[in-house]
Amino acid sequence: MPHLDDAGRAEALRHWVRDETGAYAAYTRGELTFAGQRRVRADRLHAHLGGPGLTEPAFTAWQDAYDAAVRAAWRPHPDGLRLLAALGAAGVAVGIVTNAGRAYQEAKLVAVGMAGLPVLACMDDLGRGKPDPEVFRLACRRLGVPPGAAAYVGDELDVDARGARDAGLAGIWLDRHGTGRTPPDVPVIRTLDELPALLGI
Repeated sequence: MPHLDDAGRAEALRHWVRDETGAYAAYTRGELTFAGQRRVRADRLHAHLGGPGLTEPAFTAWQDAYDAAVRAAWRPHPDGLRLLAALGAAGVAVGIVTNAGRAYQEAKLVAVGMAGLPVLACMDDLGRGKPDPEVFRLACRRLGVPPGAAAYVGDELDVDARGARDAGLAGIWLDRHGTGRTPPDVPVIRTLDELPALLGI
């Protein structure tokens, strides 16, 4: 939305991330397509900001612009690259569990210099995503380890850390935003540099 000022863009981002429609969660349950959840959220966002509803051509243009902006912003977290190096040196097998499609996630991995990191489970596999326990268990089977011998780290407390824990893995919450929250049921790290010590590596 290029017509918005800085405050308007910040509010648009907050509204998008909050997703009060629950559309993204519906997508991860297999109830909406990826494009479908985006359409619901885009329509609600435009209404929230006082804009008109999106026609199909307008939504197509909106989605193209959104995708281009997101892909242009893909960057690796330096602590992620350091963690991969540390885990590799320790002989620890790693992989990705994502609520994105496989092609989209693999393109992201190429863009951030992590090409070849295996996508163990994604929306294309089961038609649903995290926090469904079977998604995490599928990833463990493909990694060749039982859930009890695996750890999963993610930046969403409920979807990632608690979802993995409920599937039998060690679920770890990466609180990148520094909320200061300390939930009693899962370990918390503020940066991936803390993970090797937590795992005893």
